[in-house]
Amino acid sequence: MRIAVSADHAGVDLKDILSAWLKEGGHDIIDLGTHGHDSVDYPRFGTMLAEALAEGDADRGIAVCGSGIGIAIAANRNPACRCAQVAEPLSASLARQHNDANAIALGARLIGIDMAKACVTAFLTTEFKGGRHQRRVDQLTALKQDC
Repeated sequence: MRIAVSADHAGVDLKDILSAWLKEGGHDIIDLGTHGHDSVDYPRFGTMLAEALAEGDADRGIAVCGSGIGIAIAANRNPACRCAQVAEPLSASLARQHNDANAIALGARLIGIDMAKACVTAFLTTEFKGGRHQRRVDQLTALKQDC
């Protein structure tokens, strides 16, 4: 799977750990940065992640900032991105099953490495259920187009 990863300065260490782990698992990683601890603005990195998904460069996305909230909001400004901020595997799984999320956001200051890996595993291995959930995903898409 082609996975785009992005982070601000607060999330760079977790992003790098997850990227290496995913590469070991056979995934193609598109590392959108940041690559250091100097202060950067998370909206830029959320936007780049969403653009990678919208342009078809990546199948899924993982965004990391201090809380996971700001970068998720930024990513969701793009109508092609459905990014869910998650902190445990059940939310990651439900984001896929019910919302067809194509990205997740993690809070590096709120989640440990093992829990982050569990969230990513749930996100990558859970399929969208479709059915009644498809109608709702379609409504989300329509809302974004109407704005």
